[in-house]
Amino acid sequence: MFKILAKTLLIGSLVVGAMGLGVVGAGTQQAKAAANYYHTSGNKIVDSAGKPAVFNGINWFGFETANYAPHGLWTRSMDDVLDQMKSHGYNLIRLPYSNQMFDSGSAANGIDYAKNPDLNGLTPIQIMDKLVDKAGARGMKIFLDRHRPDSSGQSELWYTSAYSEQRWIDDWKMLATRYNGNDTVIGGDLHNEPHGTASWGTGNQATDWRLAAERAGNAILSVNPNWLIIVEGIEKNVQGFSDSYWWGGNLKGVANYPVRLNVPNQLVYSAHDYGPGVSNQTWFSDPSFPNNMPGIWDAYWGYISKQNIAPVIVGEFGGRGVDLTSVEGKWQNKLVDYIGANNLYWTYWCLNPNSGDTGGLLLDDWTTWNAPKQTMLDKIMQPLSGGGGGTTVPAAPTGLTATAGDAKVNLSWSASAGASTYHVKRATASGGPYTTVAAGVTGTSYTDQGLTNGTVYYYAVSAANSAGESANSAAVSATPTGGGSTPIGNLVVQYRAGDINATDNQIKPFFNIKNNGTTAVNLSDLKLRYYFSKDGSQSMESWIDWASIGVANIQRTFNDTYVELSFTSAAGSIQAGGQTGEIQLRMAKSDWSNFDETNDYSFDPTKTAFADWNKVTLYQNGTLVWGVEP
Repeated sequence: MFKILAKTLLIGSLVVGAMGLGVVGAGTQQAKAAANYYHTSGNKIVDSAGKPAVFNGINWFGFETANYAPHGLWTRSMDDVLDQMKSHGYNLIRLPYSNQMFDSGSAANGIDYAKNPDLNGLTPIQIMDKLVDKAGARGMKIFLDRHRPDSSGQSELWYTSAYSEQRWIDDWKMLATRYNGNDTVIGGDLHNEPHGTASWGTGNQATDWRLAAERAGNAILSVNPNWLIIVEGIEKNVQGFSDSYWWGGNLKGVANYPVRLNVPNQLVYSAHDYGPGVSNQTWFSDPSFPNNMPGIWDAYWGYISKQNIAPVIVGEFGGRGVDLTSVEGKWQNKLVDYIGANNLYWTYWCLNPNSGDTGGLLLDDWTTWNAPKQTMLDKIMQPLSGGGGGTTVPAAPTGLTATAGDAKVNLSWSASAGASTYHVKRATASGGPYTTVAAGVTGTSYTDQGLTNGTVYYYAVSAANSAGESANSAAVSATPTGGGSTPIGNLVVQYRAGDINATDNQIKPFFNIKNNGTTAVNLSDLKLRYYFSKDGSQSMESWIDWASIGVANIQRTFNDTYVELSFTSAAGSIQAGGQTGEIQLRMAKSDWSNFDETNDYSFDPTKTAFADWNKVTLYQNGTLVWGVEP
């Protein structure tokens, strides 16, 4: 039986800031019951009024490490990070911590106090208080995650020789008391990823995680009956089963041995699930992959929600690949679709870019949002209003593009925050009237087929959710043309490979555009596309190293599958019988990792001198005039 490996966190070298030591305080004054606490109803989480909870969740780690503070505060302010989370639609934070954080000798470090002056001099738990206050002011919720006993690493069981079960329970009771009456903190994830000797349903007091979860959960509820008690799965050793799964992901034992709490309707089960970027498994190479995955998820944890036993939250899932060609990308998109189809709760791993196996929703600069990941997650983002109740009409989509093909037009657009679906609209005259050709589209792309070649079509897209429909996007147009071969026209693209090494960290395609016609062509009317694979989710950087028409006159934009070159009006025109001259493009990933160009559509290492190349496409005013699209 395979052994599941835990994900590793690659923590960069940090500047350790001076910080006064402090003893764990008595906490905030114990207050009356929270104004808006949560409980469960079947497989749903509902608020005090019985209204279904709406959560878009994210993990922000750091308290569990030797920094004893959320990571990234060495670069940004806590307020700035929270504002960015909220701007992208997140209203729930899973906040990992370690018990060592509460020791009197544990001091927060790795914080730029010039950017976070209100954190200077605070103990780790007082910094946690600040985070709770700031999140609450933004209408965000938090559930605490006991990630590790100490900051050095994950433990198999919920206790170690240094941090006993009683210490684990006592710290949970302290936190539950500290935040009692504060409806920002809504619950506790009792222990992260039990594995190894951890068991379920065996009755062994030393290893049975189900029994330990009952002891800790009931202790918490004795001082704060409003908290959700979140119980993860284990790895193996489930009574009646001999198989293994991800650490924290095996919840098969719930069927015969459910967790029993003294306060009803406060129990939530949590599963962790990962792709081959964390550890390769047999199911990733199954011939039916990725269609085999929903059955696996059903068996290990999805059945709990499907059978209305209790709510399920996918507490951790993530990875670097979000494309639809790599194994990890296929797995991750399939899981997102499964979460959406089954209306499950989730907290994505993670915000932090320094999660070595998965990367984060922030790129390595700790500022730039990972657009491809967000586009994938937009499929399950729920509309929010204020603190998470109700909905607002989403904004109109932006970035709509139309690419003509043979009797078809391919459309793509940027996701609108809060949108559940999109409506694609078409007209045959500029300005409309528009007819809806596709309603309820859940992704951010659509192919309109069965069109008449040579006819100009105009498109707009609107976003929708339960609150209503947005205004239309800005309109675009495209003219389908006969496909399957290079269009017969006056414009020709020539290509040569400036770098024939297919596995280094840069791509260097060079181009020349020729005008074989009898009239001049404005370069500002043209767009050129070179098709390649990023082999990851990193952002792209590009340079024009040399161009006879002027480096500053060439603009670059990236899609998931191609880079597009466009030209400013200052680039001028290609005269009849003329050409642009050489355009030297160079591209690299933001982390300078290697590419694999061997299967890239437009790459041809044999072309070391300029030659006509129909795997680079050229568009004139949106119409394909050269090349064959992949």
